[in-house]
Amino acid sequence: MFKNILFPTDGSPTSEAAMRTCMEFAGSIGAHVTALHVMPDFHVLNTNLEMVEDTRDNYLQETEERGRKILAVIEQCAHELGVDCDTVLRRSDEPYDAILDEARERGSDLIAMASHGYHGIKALLLGSETQKVLVHSMILVLVLRPLP
Repeated sequence: MFKNILFPTDGSPTSEAAMRTCMEFAGSIGAHVTALHVMPDFHVLNTNLEMVEDTRDNYLQETEERGRKILAVIEQCAHELGVDCDTVLRRSDEPYDAILDEARERGSDLIAMASHGYHGIKALLLGSETQKVLVHSMILVLVLRPLP
């Protein structure tokens, strides 16, 4: 069945809840998991106050440290469940592109990712990386949504 699952994460509680489901599924079928965290690049002109107030080097270092902490939680879960797992940090302003590139480069046969389940105007304003992956992926995508 599936041998190489890509699990993109933004470190949110929704994504963290999906992590355990993904790891349990991977463990049940003996699949390898690659956990991916995509970090935005630094831009001088930006509406993100963290970027505006920070220097490029500080921002890059802090986002990398945050990404490593997010991925460490996934590594720990994989270890506890006996799942073969590796982690990747990538920088991109288009997370869905980075997700699809990583899946292609690694030969992933499934992308398992969380959906925040935004509806209406919130979905329109915030966009959805999950939706973009679904639209553009040639690889199967398993969307893990939180229960109400």
